[in-house]
Amino acid sequence: MGKPTGFLEEPRFNPQRRPVSIRTRDWNEVYVPQDVDVTRAQAGRCMDCGIPFCHQGCPLGNLIPEWNDLVYRDDWEGALARLSATNNFPEFTGRLCPAPCESACVVAISDQAVTIERVEYEIAERGFAEGWVHPHVSKPNGLSVAVVGSGPSGLAAAQQLARQGYSVEVIERADKIGGLLRYGIPEFKMEKRILDRRLDQMRAEGVSFTVNHEVTSKALRDLRDQHDAVILAIGSTRPRIVDFPGNDASGVHSAMAYLSAEQQGIEGFDAQGRHVVILGGGDTGADCLGTALRQGALSVTQLEILAQPPATRPDSQPWPTMPSIYKVTSAHEEGGERVFSAHTTRADVDEYGKVFQLVFASGNGSETFIPASMILIAAGFVGPEVDGLIEDGLVNSRGNIMVDDEWLIESNGDHAPLFGCGDAVRGQSLIVWAIAEGRSAAAAVDATLRGHSNLPQPVRPGQLSWGT
Repeated sequence: MGKPTGFLEEPRFNPQRRPVSIRTRDWNEVYVPQDVDVTRAQAGRCMDCGIPFCHQGCPLGNLIPEWNDLVYRDDWEGALARLSATNNFPEFTGRLCPAPCESACVVAISDQAVTIERVEYEIAERGFAEGWVHPHVSKPNGLSVAVVGSGPSGLAAAQQLARQGYSVEVIERADKIGGLLRYGIPEFKMEKRILDRRLDQMRAEGVSFTVNHEVTSKALRDLRDQHDAVILAIGSTRPRIVDFPGNDASGVHSAMAYLSAEQQGIEGFDAQGRHVVILGGGDTGADCLGTALRQGALSVTQLEILAQPPATRPDSQPWPTMPSIYKVTSAHEEGGERVFSAHTTRADVDEYGKVFQLVFASGNGSETFIPASMILIAAGFVGPEVDGLIEDGLVNSRGNIMVDDEWLIESNGDHAPLFGCGDAVRGQSLIVWAIAEGRSAAAAVDATLRGHSNLPQPVRPGQLSWGT
């Protein structure tokens, strides 16, 4: 293990962020580099538990105590090998995951958890800096697979199969590869060069990428005729609509439309000089907050329909579950106002059809009027866009694609088998679940086409972990 008494001697040292006054002037990532000795000391806090519940908290089954120990012993290349054995994209999860592994950390029973996510980030970045991340090129096996969707689930499935010798084509309807990694995550959370360098590795491994291609039902049939298997990893992209008078006025947008527009430079979505109201208190709402502040909004108010969560783990959510607690993201540090127990009553619209004011009811029933020249609805998603793509009988009551125990959607003698994974199957979830399911779907494809598979299957359809 690491330092036997590390968790007793070393306090948790959280990742450090650039000063608010500086970082809100640009779109660069908010965190500053961490000294190697600090990272080693934090890794040394890991207890190397007899039963490492962090494994259960992480859907990927990351070998957390092992790579913590290797970092503490200054064997960074060995740590990268352990990390990469279970996670295709640690540089993504080290930035974007809410870290259910830390909620399940045994140290967290009586103290602050090990900074697992930051150690993961440092391992991945050290690996790229030292040139230890390189393509894994395999001998072609003569089989081909098409992956529809280029988010983390589709990319993970594609990389796993390419490394088994498959000819893999990833198909994306947008103009660039990455899905929500590209157009849903603000630059200040993950600079797109981080995504691009991983895509370069995948291209070197033989994965081909097709963009600007919308897959219709006919196109899907054609893909199933052209390939030996097809995987649908199309995400959960239908936004949940908040029903209130005025929700169709000019200036009211879904959060993802707003975030995507900023990434793509689409006009008409700029918050500069506007009073912005965000409906939804989650991470997507926080992303909108940070984006609006950087664009020069006059004010930003984030409304949450639920009551303010407690600052510490409530008794109703005991360890090792992931608790719902009051969270202050980097964006929340930067400005704006947060209001809890707020139920939107209506949006008032001027004579030109533009929103200018939002009215909401607070917990005591009283109404509050606030200026709102832009309203962003960040209320989550309600399933994948499957209309006309697959048969209605292959979609469950929640609107998600149904799969069997082998991630199979449909198989018949006329077309190649069709598989599914990620948010399209699970519903809106975490990046670690997306990667885990992509890896599992790849193993199922491999086993179906070749009769066996050496690829790991970290999760089964519908499986939950301690951390969720």
